[in-house]
Amino acid sequence: MIVVLKFLAAFFIGAIPFAKVAMLGTGIDITKVGSKNPGFRNVSRFASWWRAAICLIGDLGKGFFALALLGYGETSALVVWGIGIAAVMGHCWSPFLGFNGGKGVATAFGALLYLEPYTLACLPLYPLLRFIGGKMKFKQEGAIASLSTTAAIAVVVLAMRGFEPGAFAGIMLIIVLIRHTPNLREICTA
Repeated sequence: MIVVLKFLAAFFIGAIPFAKVAMLGTGIDITKVGSKNPGFRNVSRFASWWRAAICLIGDLGKGFFALALLGYGETSALVVWGIGIAAVMGHCWSPFLGFNGGKGVATAFGALLYLEPYTLACLPLYPLLRFIGGKMKFKQEGAIASLSTTAAIAVVVLAMRGFEPGAFAGIMLIIVLIRHTPNLREICTA
């Protein structure tokens, strides 16, 4: 029962819509402009850098904080990874946004940084791919960078820590992939 409550608490921590929080006072509903995605990149298009930073730090922090708070003292990999996955799912399907939400990338990165801190070495891949994709005018360079970085992290976790952690990191990748389905459709129809 306690484990179920931890998963629910992690889900609700993940569900906090920091993009909406960051946009307070602007009169802009971030879920109705641009890509309509309540995430860092969309906030950066319509607001100041510091509002975008609030969104990014909040979304990263949700994954990290849920684990620091609810995973402390847990010894079961299933429970600890389950807390991280629940936070990512909360971000992606937030009840505060009508069970819609963001793509899950920043919250997954926050959880992975807590669970496997060495994956920080993979994060420079994201801005590098964004830069290359922008220069080469790739359609959906953000989705390509997000999915490639998340996949690289999952592979590194699998290689460094073995099957079980690698499988859990793969579940996070699948969630991020599901949330990027519209982006992938656009790439495939280009």
